[in-house]
Amino acid sequence: MRFVVQGSSISFQHLLHLHQLCHAPQGQQFVQIAERAYYLPAQQKVSEEAIAFCASQQLDCAFVPDKLTLKTIGLAVMDMDSTLINIECIDEIADMCGLKPQVAAITESAMLGEIEFAESLRRRVALLKELDESALKRVVDERLQLNPGAQAWIDTCRAHGIKTMLVSGGFDFFASRVQAIAGLDYTAANSLEIIDGKLTGRILGDIVDAQAKADFLVQKREQLGLRADQVIAIGDGANDLKMMQVAAAGVAYRAKPIVQKQATFALNYSGLDGLINLFNTGN
Repeated sequence: MRFVVQGSSISFQHLLHLHQLCHAPQGQQFVQIAERAYYLPAQQKVSEEAIAFCASQQLDCAFVPDKLTLKTIGLAVMDMDSTLINIECIDEIADMCGLKPQVAAITESAMLGEIEFAESLRRRVALLKELDESALKRVVDERLQLNPGAQAWIDTCRAHGIKTMLVSGGFDFFASRVQAIAGLDYTAANSLEIIDGKLTGRILGDIVDAQAKADFLVQKREQLGLRADQVIAIGDGANDLKMMQVAAAGVAYRAKPIVQKQATFALNYSGLDGLINLFNTGN
């Protein structure tokens, strides 16, 4: 496996110290893969000391299996809200009608895994009853942006033949627009019921919850004829854990503690372009 380290503050002194902590032979040096990213090849075991040092220096790091690279990955499945994009869409919709504190509190509780996702979504959507449909477009126009590094990551996936899929417990109104903006291959999300230009406070069809996200990942993987070890999943909340568990690797992006504990890798300081560095061997 290789030891990947990256971050805006990374320095030569960091690399020297990490080289020592990993007990790497003198002739084995870090390989630069980006302006602020390096990897140390041929690591036989995980160094907890190196991981702790990186955390203390606000550097992202990971011990990545050699078989997991941009050349071997076939499908990248991503959460939308607060992962691929910068907002929780339902919180911003709520803000349009003065209900953001109430809705955001339920969102946070669900993200932490304190309440079941489907129930939390029903509660939040019910609060939006009678909101004008135009509020959704305002959220897109005024607040929705891709997170830093997102476009670079998606472009890199496309260049390497990696299919990209957005699976969201949010809404298809936003997912379809993010797909168009970023150039994603596939999306799956919930549908808000809208009648006469007003939200009814209800969701159409089955709710896309944690299990549904995992199921969509497996279905798409099988449709593409890929093996489980060719799929990665990226997310930030408790409802992303099940899809991470059925992927070869789960990446926690600026995630809740419960997700970081269970994910394979975590990006806490890098943008989503940090994903490129995790899986890029420079070959």
